Amino acid sequence: MHADIAIIGGSGVYDTTMLDNIKEVEMDTPFGKPSDAITIGSFGDTNVAFLPRHGKGHRISPGKLNSRANILALKKLGVTRIISASAVGSLKLQLKPLDIVVPDQIFDRTRIRDSTFFEDGIVVHTGFADPFCPEMSSMLADITEELGYSVHRNGIYVCMEGPQFSTRAESRVYQTLGFDIIGMTALPEAKLAREAEICYSMLATVTDYDVWHEEDVTIETVIANAMKNEEAVRNIIRESIPRISPVRNCVCANAMNGAILTAPDKIPIETKRKLDDLIGKYLQ
Repeated sequence: MHADIAIIGGSGVYDTTMLDNIKEVEMDTPFGKPSDAITIGSFGDTNVAFLPRHGKGHRISPGKLNSRANILALKKLGVTRIISASAVGSLKLQLKPLDIVVPDQIFDRTRIRDSTFFEDGIVVHTGFADPFCPEMSSMLADITEELGYSVHRNGIYVCMEGPQFSTRAESRVYQTLGFDIIGMTALPEAKLAREAEICYSMLATVTDYDVWHEEDVTIETVIANAMKNEEAVRNIIRESIPRISPVRNCVCANAMNGAILTAPDKIPIETKRKLDDLIGKYLQ
C-alpha cells in the first residue's frame, strides 16, 4: 500500500465518504506498532492515509503515544506530507474557542517522551528552527480563510506533558512568555516528522481558554468544542488535498542532508537496519 498525504487526528476528523477504495492496514515498525490500524483511501488521484492519534476510542494518553512508530509507519507507506488536527487551549483573548490557529512555532515543555529516532550508536543533529512546513501551513491558512472560518496565521504552540491540564500559575507564566496556544500532542510528532523528511503542518482548533480565564477549563467543554471543530477540519482537509503540490521546495524534504555526524562505518549494523527507511539513502 502507498499513501501520499497523511492526516493525524481524532476519529471525528476523518470522513470516510470523502475517500474511495478504503482499506485498513496493520503496520509494524522497528519501534513497535502505531496507535492503530491506518486507513488508506483515494481522493481523486491522491492516496490519503488516516491515523487516529490516540487509537480508536481514544485509548492512549498523550505521554504514552508511540510517536516514533506512528511517524515511521507513515514514512514506510510513502507519505511526504502530514496534516495534524489537534485540539488546543487558548492563551490569548483574541484566540477564541472554535477559532483555528495554524501555528509556526513550538515551545517544548514535555519531559518523558522519546523525541528522536537516532540512538544506539548514531548521532544526528537535525535542523528544527521552523518546526512546521511553511509551504503547507500557508496553504492551510489560505483555505481556512477562503472557507470563512476564523483563522489565525502563525502562533507559538507550547506543548505540555499532560495528561493533566495546567495549573493557574503555569497558564499565567505561559502568557507572560508570549505563547499563544497550549496542547499535548505536537511533540514529538513534529520533531520526528522532520527527521523523517515529512512536511508537517497543523490545524489547531481552539476548544477553551485554559485556566487563566474566568471559567475553569473542563473536559466537558473541551469535548463539546472539539466536536464542533471537527466539521471545519474535515472541510479544510477536503479542499486541501487536491491543492497540495507533488513538488516540495521546503527545508523538510532534505532535512537529513548533512545532519548525520557519525561516520557510516561506525554505525552499528543493527542500527542501520532499524533506520534504513530514514537514512538508507544517505549511507550508500
